Amino acid sequence: MSGAASPHLPVLLGAVIERLAPKPGEIHVDGTFGAGGYTRAILARGARVVAIDRDPTAIAAGEALVAASEGRLTLVPGVFGDLDRIVADLGLDTVDGVVLDIGVSSMQLDRAERGFSFRLDGPLDMRMGDAGETAADVVNTADQGTLAHILRVYGEEKRAGQVARAIVEARKDAPFTTTRQLAKTIEGVIRAKPQEIHPATRVFQALRIHVNDELGELVRALVAAERVLKPGGRLVVVTFHSLEDRIVKRFLADRTRTAPGGSRHAPQASVDPATFVAATKGVDEAGDDEIAVNPRARSAKLRAAVRTEAPARGIDAEALGLPRVEARGRGGR
Repeated sequence: MSGAASPHLPVLLGAVIERLAPKPGEIHVDGTFGAGGYTRAILARGARVVAIDRDPTAIAAGEALVAASEGRLTLVPGVFGDLDRIVADLGLDTVDGVVLDIGVSSMQLDRAERGFSFRLDGPLDMRMGDAGETAADVVNTADQGTLAHILRVYGEEKRAGQVARAIVEARKDAPFTTTRQLAKTIEGVIRAKPQEIHPATRVFQALRIHVNDELGELVRALVAAERVLKPGGRLVVVTFHSLEDRIVKRFLADRTRTAPGGSRHAPQASVDPATFVAATKGVDEAGDDEIAVNPRARSAKLRAAVRTEAPARGIDAEALGLPRVEARGRGGR
């Protein structure tokens, strides 16, 4: 197939396509279109794709691929947590596969004006779309306790309290407007050490996840995928850090669980029918060759499952490990 070449390398592409197993005539949802790497590979197998992205830039860049797809690619602006509604709006009852690549794309990280990177100076934005509060809004208005909680929960930052205090003190002189301004404040609290990640890494991750409600969207997407996948349909999810992977792991553990054996002393417990069968034992991860070419793949984990005929179920988001972040006041822990 012709079309604009993808400027970025899709992570775990071979494993994704092996687990998704697209076939001619099937319909697959790519919930995170990005630069279109997964979508191109699915189209190359003869399947139709419904691709979703909240980033207007990604949607605009994908129009060339839509034109080259001969009607087999539908590109929809939106969030993947709404994928069941998006599929229904297209007049589709079910689909054969859903793939989700969770987290920020290199397209966004590499553009200073998007405000995702502490290495590139730009406006402190971090929104994957073009609506809602920015990272600047959060660091300039949230109280110290709430800020610390965001950094601790979403960034797993051990020095969250000290960083939050430094941010609150610095914004008294001038509001935060740029990524470099925030990174310098963090560097004043957390000293850089050789062979360790940049001091701002976890703080920027936390703000990005909070601003985009990434973990909440992931939970909604998993439930939505369960609703739209037909029996035998494949779910493939690629995650990049422990918070995401924990949610996916718990979801699949719950959905693939079968009733334990009982006895006259301990009767069999009531368990809802499994809605998925695991397609991976543990996770698929990138090999050394892929990591050498694409360092982003180093932390990637792929989990996959196959839909059963059991009816879709509701979900307890907190049971999946979805953290709750609420305003806590200056002294909040």
